[in-house]
Amino acid sequence: MKKRIISWLKNNWILVLILLVGAFLRLYKINEFMTFLGDEGRDVIVVRNLLVKADPILIGPGTSIGSMYLGPLYYYFIAPFLFLFNFSPVGPAVEIAFLGVITIFLIYKVSKEWFGETASIFSSILYAISPVVIIYSRSSWNPNIMPFFALFSIYSIWKVWKEKKYNWLIVTVISYAFVLQSHYLGLLLAPVLFIFWLISKVPVKYTLIAGSVFLFLMSPLFIFDIRHDWMNTKAFYKFLTVRQETVSIKPWKAIPNVYPIFVDINTSLLTGKNLLVGKIITPLIILSLAWFIAVRKRIKQFNKPLLVLIIWLGFALLGLALYKQHIYDHYFGFIFPALFILLGFILQFVYKTKFKILAILIFLILVFVNLKNSPILFSPNRQLQRSENVSKDIINKSLGEAFNFAVVAERNYEDGYQYFLEKENSKMVEIDPQIPE
Repeated sequence: MKKRIISWLKNNWILVLILLVGAFLRLYKINEFMTFLGDEGRDVIVVRNLLVKADPILIGPGTSIGSMYLGPLYYYFIAPFLFLFNFSPVGPAVEIAFLGVITIFLIYKVSKEWFGETASIFSSILYAISPVVIIYSRSSWNPNIMPFFALFSIYSIWKVWKEKKYNWLIVTVISYAFVLQSHYLGLLLAPVLFIFWLISKVPVKYTLIAGSVFLFLMSPLFIFDIRHDWMNTKAFYKFLTVRQETVSIKPWKAIPNVYPIFVDINTSLLTGKNLLVGKIITPLIILSLAWFIAVRKRIKQFNKPLLVLIIWLGFALLGLALYKQHIYDHYFGFIFPALFILLGFILQFVYKTKFKILAILIFLILVFVNLKNSPILFSPNRQLQRSENVSKDIINKSLGEAFNFAVVAERNYEDGYQYFLEKENSKMVEIDPQIPE
C-alpha cells in the first residue's frame, strides 16, 4: 500500500503541488480573510437553529433581486462543518475552501480526460491562483459552491452522452439541484444539460429515477410555496414578465453585449482584474478557437469536449447579456471552470504548434498578473473578529439586562453580530419593526 502511494505521488507530483498551492492560498489565515457580514451571519443563524433547535429548513437564502428564495440545500451542506467547528463560522468557510481545492482537482481531471495532460496543467494552475476564484473559495456563501457543482453537472452529463453511462444522470440532477439552489443564474445551465440529455437518448427508466431524485431535492421549496400561496412562483413569474428593467426578453438585444461581457469575465477570472491583459487575451482566445475549428473542419473531425464548452459558455454569455443590472463576479460562478478549461485547451493547442513560445509567454504573463494581485498579499479584513468583539462588548455593556439590537447601515450587516449575541445566550429582544410601540 505504501509503495503504491509513493508511486502515485511520483507520477502525479505536479498535481499534488498544484493542489497544495491552491489549498495554501485558500486556507491561509482564513479566519481573518473570510467574509463575514449580513448574509454570512444570516446563514449560520439559520443553520445553528437547525442543529440546536431541530428547526427544519424549507427555504434557502433570499435573492437580491425579485424577492425570491433559493432552496435550502446549501444550509444542509454547511451544517456538519458548523457543528464540527463548535458553531464557529470558520467551519463552513473551511468547508468551502476544501471544496475549492476539490474543484481544482476536478478541473485537472476533466481537462486531462478531454484534452490532455498539458491542458490540465495549464487550466488547474491558473484556476488555483486566480484572485477572484480564491476570494470566493474561502468564505461561506451560497454562490460559492456553484463552480464545483456546475462542473460536476457538466462532467456527469458528458458521461451520460459520450460513454452511455446512464447512472450518471442521477449525479447530474443532484449536482444541478445544488447549482440551482446556490444562485438562480444556475438556470442558464439548464438548456446545456437538457440538450445533452436529449441527444443521449436516455432510457425512460433512468430519466424517471433521476427526475424523482431532482424533485425530491427541490421538494422543500415546493412545500414552502404551497404553504405560502405560491409566493416564490409568483415572484419568479413577475421577475421574468414584469421586471423589464432587470431582464430583457428580446434575445437579439443581447448580441451587442456579448463581447464586452466576455472581456469582463476574462478580466475578472483569468487576468487578476488587469483590464489591459483582459482586453488582449479575449481576442486571442477567440482567434485561437477559430483557428482550431478551421483546422478540424479541414480534416472533417470536431472535438466533442470543445462542443460542450462552447455550448456551456454560449448560453452563459447570452443569458448574462440579457441581464440589465450590474453583473458581479459571483454571478459567473457557474462558468468559472469552463473558462479555465477552455484556456488550458487553447494554450495546449498553441503550445503544440510552431508558436510554442507564445503559449509559454501568455501563460507566464497570466501567472504573473494573478500572483501580483493575489488576495493574500493584502491585509485581512478581520470581519469575523470585529463582529465577535463588538458582540462581546454589547453583552458586557448590557449588564445582564434585556436589550434591543439594531444597526444603522446602508446594507444588512446586523446578522453577523446577531449570530454571536444569540450564540452567547444574551438577553437580546427581537421586536417587530412594523409595531414600534
